[in-house]
Amino acid sequence: MEVKGQVMCVLLMCYIFGHIITSHNCGFIEARISSKFGDLEIEKKLRTINKPAVKIIKTIHGEKYGCVDFFKQPAFDHPSMKNHTYHYKMRPISHPEEKIKRETNNTGFGYLWENGVGCPIGTVPIRRITKDDILGLNSLEDIYTPRSSYNTSTVGTSDPYYDQHHFAVGRTPNKGMVFNGATMELCITAPKVKPSQFSSARLHIQMGDDFIQMGITVNPLLYKDDQPRLFVYTKAGGQQCYNHQCDVGMISVRQDYPMGLSMLPASERGAKTSYFSSFGLIKDKANGNWWFEFGTDAEEIGFWPSNLFRQSSGNYVEWGGEVFTASLPGPQMGYGIFPFQQVRYDAYVKRVAILDNNYNFDTKVDYMESFSDDNRGYQVIDFVKSEFQDAGHIIFYGGPGLDH
Repeated sequence: MEVKGQVMCVLLMCYIFGHIITSHNCGFIEARISSKFGDLEIEKKLRTINKPAVKIIKTIHGEKYGCVDFFKQPAFDHPSMKNHTYHYKMRPISHPEEKIKRETNNTGFGYLWENGVGCPIGTVPIRRITKDDILGLNSLEDIYTPRSSYNTSTVGTSDPYYDQHHFAVGRTPNKGMVFNGATMELCITAPKVKPSQFSSARLHIQMGDDFIQMGITVNPLLYKDDQPRLFVYTKAGGQQCYNHQCDVGMISVRQDYPMGLSMLPASERGAKTSYFSSFGLIKDKANGNWWFEFGTDAEEIGFWPSNLFRQSSGNYVEWGGEVFTASLPGPQMGYGIFPFQQVRYDAYVKRVAILDNNYNFDTKVDYMESFSDDNRGYQVIDFVKSEFQDAGHIIFYGGPGLDH
């Protein structure tokens, strides 16, 4: 019996050691998180995100989404939602003038789905997640989360993980300004990253200690692949999450638009034609809700209620690249090369604009500053000159990443 017990002990130790090695080689340090996130807590989080679905449908890329009743989205679990009056047909009450002029049609996004339609009316598509998804994202929880290039909060506390996040952005200066929205057209690229890294191109609006990000990311922990995918990220009231993964996440209003959408095909460096997508984050003047608008027709995809945020307007805005690296060499940004002011060869953000304190669009934003925290790996060029007039205010960015 004693020998048998010793053998069992050795086998158990071998299993545990092997499991840790395997997990580490995959870019996940599962041993670190298993004690922090017990099975009960993981199951609770899965129930929070994977709400009962009317039906399960697939995108044209084969990804599964649950068609969840509009009122059962995770965002409606927030305490402030007890007496809400929201509904799936709602849209912004007050549109900026320029937005109305460029809104020409509403073709829908049925082409993104195998069934050609999307979810039934009154429901919204929410990506189904697994236990492994939660373990992967939480493996580097606080270090891994997106953030601002300013690296400090409004009270001046330094970011403890500043050396693992790197930025190449154009941004508004710290001058006490007020912003009610911003827009951009973003070149779609597919930078190379390791399993525990990410590389994003995004619009970021800071509201005190809270913020909203939106754009395109290559994020293997979040999406389990190396494709460029659409994302939003919310930090509000001490909580933060991607897409719909917590109760401060975005409230979707469309039955045919999936968060986490694959943005392929990506642009090829040097090609005559590049692929891009339009993004807008606009505050409704009538009620203060923040709306995510997508596409050349600025179609409303979802919103964040104003009462989620401790500050009503933005005080900083930035456009461009953000990467995270837990180990070197770092991930690529954009095309993986430094920019040199050529639309065909550089990753870019064009037609940059802000909605100012008076709800007027400023398409010049001629007071913007360029910022890169480490020019050895990533660089940015903020450009407003006549040869790029068709592109408006354009920001070139990118880099191969740090190697030491």
